[in-house]
Amino acid sequence: MVLEKINQVNDIKKILPEEYELLAEEIRKFLIEKISASGGHLASNLGVVELTMALHLCFDFPKDKVVWDVGHQSYTHKLLTGRKAGFDELRKYGGLSGFPKRKESDCDCFDTGHSSTSISAGIGLVAARDLLGGKESVISVIGDGALTGGMAYEALNNASQLKKNFIIVLNDNHMSIAENVGGMSEYLNELRTNEVYTNFKNGVEQSLNRIPGGTQLAHHLKRTKSGIKQLLIPGMLFEDMGVTYLGPVDGHDIHKLLEVFKRAKRVKGAVLVHILTKKGKGYGPAERHPARFHGAEPFDIQTGIPKKNRKKANYQDVFSTCMVKLGQRNEKVVAITAAMPDGTGLKRFKNLYPERFFDVGIAEGHAVTFAAGLAAGGVRPIFAVYSSFLQRAYDQILHDVCIQNLPVVFAIDRSGLVGSDGETHQGIFDLSYLSSIPNMHIMAPKNKWELSDMLKFAVNFDGPIALRYPRGEAYDGLKEFRSPMVYGKGEILYEEEDIAILAVGSMVKTAETVRRNLKDAGYSCTLVNGRFIKPVDTELIRELSREHKLLVTIEENVRSGGFGEKVQDYVIEQKLPVNILTIALPDEYVEHGNVELLYEEVGIDAESVTKRIVEKYILSK
Repeated sequence: MVLEKINQVNDIKKILPEEYELLAEEIRKFLIEKISASGGHLASNLGVVELTMALHLCFDFPKDKVVWDVGHQSYTHKLLTGRKAGFDELRKYGGLSGFPKRKESDCDCFDTGHSSTSISAGIGLVAARDLLGGKESVISVIGDGALTGGMAYEALNNASQLKKNFIIVLNDNHMSIAENVGGMSEYLNELRTNEVYTNFKNGVEQSLNRIPGGTQLAHHLKRTKSGIKQLLIPGMLFEDMGVTYLGPVDGHDIHKLLEVFKRAKRVKGAVLVHILTKKGKGYGPAERHPARFHGAEPFDIQTGIPKKNRKKANYQDVFSTCMVKLGQRNEKVVAITAAMPDGTGLKRFKNLYPERFFDVGIAEGHAVTFAAGLAAGGVRPIFAVYSSFLQRAYDQILHDVCIQNLPVVFAIDRSGLVGSDGETHQGIFDLSYLSSIPNMHIMAPKNKWELSDMLKFAVNFDGPIALRYPRGEAYDGLKEFRSPMVYGKGEILYEEEDIAILAVGSMVKTAETVRRNLKDAGYSCTLVNGRFIKPVDTELIRELSREHKLLVTIEENVRSGGFGEKVQDYVIEQKLPVNILTIALPDEYVEHGNVELLYEEVGIDAESVTKRIVEKYILSK
């Protein structure tokens, strides 16, 4: 096997050219086998095998630097830099990350996880290189989907000012996660499919090569800004921005890739290499269903079917059903996604109400201000978005929605610990950054029925409101407790004395187990579903403080700025006669790994919480 020869960085340079295609085939087979067992980002990685090989053949890592936008497509890069053995523990706690990590390898020069950042980071590396007198190449690899993010254009605007080499690789597979939308997608489609241009260019080159001195002239034309492409497409976007454009190039032809990278290295200033790839290449199920294999669960290789049959609905399914019902009942309800219609559960709404569905691409800041405009215009926008991605729109939430007190609903998916994607994707800061904003209101459901009730409440609420819910299977316990939603009020589930647990969202399920543990140990315990994180139910807190010796808050958010901190501040400010214990995530980034294991590591599993409560209660007596 050729892949067996790759054990450390730059080993690929020892491979014979006639072995390149075999190596690409072996890499794809390796990735399919490993990801089918561990889960991970498959389709995007299968699409960049030859591209990554060409980068490693043409450049010298770690001296040269490559920044992978988002970073979920860096698996082949990890393989070629001596991390092959780590794939058995891919995305597991303490194992190989699914994204570039500087602490994992010197060949990972910049940590990534969110979209549209690579060009900015690359320009920074170029500026540092030039200031320090370095000679290394800097390459930023960005997908066409990431070009819907405004930050990429801010960076391109700056890149045009560079005087020394900086290579931008546009990995164009016509996909982000879902199908790309917008003007940039249409523009790139035109470049991909412009056969007139391609045939004309090839014809001119062939004709010039047949006449004396023509070969030199053709080479000169290809190297200059006013080259052959300008004869037919004089107003190309990237060229007009001051960035040299090369391509399009077949992203699965290693020899053509090597040729274009060698040309790109000679350019003085920023150069964009436009490369056409196929997402999921080499694996039929992933080619046919690239979105399904974007972030795949473990699957059967022969069929592509997930190994674990999901029997219960997850929170995204519940949200999807509720959105369809809301759409039926209220023609003013509209849905917004930032390139995640499938992941957030909006696909059914899109199919039934296409005129009321808006996919803005990977552009969360724009999505929020767009929602504000919709709300100001008289409709009821619901923006469904992952918690960690909403962080990218903090200013727009504050400035464009909350200052104007506009009725925008934020359906915050993947809140709390999400597991294998690690620090960049854990949704553990939303309570902190949202609750700091005046006019914002925040809810969290205890189970699947409450998610439905809260969404209905939110659509009729006169102001900005967010409901946050976790990834995965929707909790169907506590069905018997379904009291009406009342603004700012919690829900008492079990009422006793001594200890009162006030839990929010996903932690109500954990708190129910904790209560049973405490009861078995001989302690009396009240359990409250907080429902509202902002505003906190201060009347209920006062009531609990009179009847209990210890008040415990539990949340799946960092402690700083979270729900427990707000409750504690109120208890101290009002000098209430109760001891308080705040249980939350530590104020730090949480690594990748199985969610249940992470719960134990950060101390919010039922056993750890029970132990802390008992210790605190004994001390407070």
